[in-house]
Parts: sequence; structure tokens; C-alpha cells
Amino acid sequence: MSKIDWSLLKFEELLPSDCYALLQLRSAIFVVEQQCVFLDMDNKDQQSWHLLGKLDNQLVAYTRLLPAGLAYESCSIGRVVTAENVRRTGIGKLLMTESIDSCEKLFGKGPIEVGAQLYLEKFYQTFGFIRDGAIYLEDGIEHIHMIRMA
Repeated sequence: MSKIDWSLLKFEELLPSDCYALLQLRSAIFVVEQQCVFLDMDNKDQQSWHLLGKLDNQLVAYTRLLPAGLAYESCSIGRVVTAENVRRTGIGKLLMTESIDSCEKLFGKGPIEVGAQLYLEKFYQTFGFIRDGAIYLEDGIEHIHMIRMA
């Protein structure tokens, strides 16, 4: 796989084409692929940082980095998504490593939280996240709260 070009941007720094690409990727995976009807635009994007991973100028990996207090007590990583055509290439691991590093640069070394889909628990555990609480349903999908201590 070619080198991924990473960009870390505030909402107001996103180009219209980047905003369109990230919303399109999130919709393609979370709404269409996972057959989950939900309102993706939740008024948290404007106060978040956006990590975009592009391969040959195409958005293939994305996370939303939220400051403490916006979704959870600590900073958090959300809307973790990779394009279907790059899965099983290691890009998910690169995305999480870049996301954790970016959280630490932006918000300092401290706990990081995620609301993870249950089937990804082992994946997140490889980055030091541990389950914190019971399984819950979000938009009809089983999730768990996970936290990574500094």
C-alpha cells in the first residue's frame, strides 16, 4: 500500500471537498453498509478535530477527535471509519495509532475514551483500551464504552 497522507484539521479548516468526502465516507459505512438509519450530523463536528487519511488523494480513513466534555468526561475518538476497499491492509491500525498520537498532541497525555462497536473490542484492546461498563445499544448496534489510561 502507498503512503497515507494524514491531515489534522479543525472544522473551520476543512475544505468543502474534505467535508463532503468525510460525510460521504461516514454515510457509506455507518448508514448504508451497516444499515443504520441515524442522524450523523450531531452538532459535535464543529467543536472537534478531524483526522483524514488520504491515499492517492482519496479519503480512505477518518476519525473525529473530541475534546473533554463534548461526548465524554475525557477526550475521545469517534466516527472511526475506513473505506471498504482498504480494509485488511493495516490501515485501521495506522488510523488508531495516528488518532491516539493526535489526541495526546492536542489535549495532552490523559485518558482517551471511545464508544466502540462490540465486535471491535479486541481491536481496541490492542491499543490499551479496556471495557468500562456494560454492553449498550446505540442505533440498534451493540456498543461498549472503553477507556485508555495515559
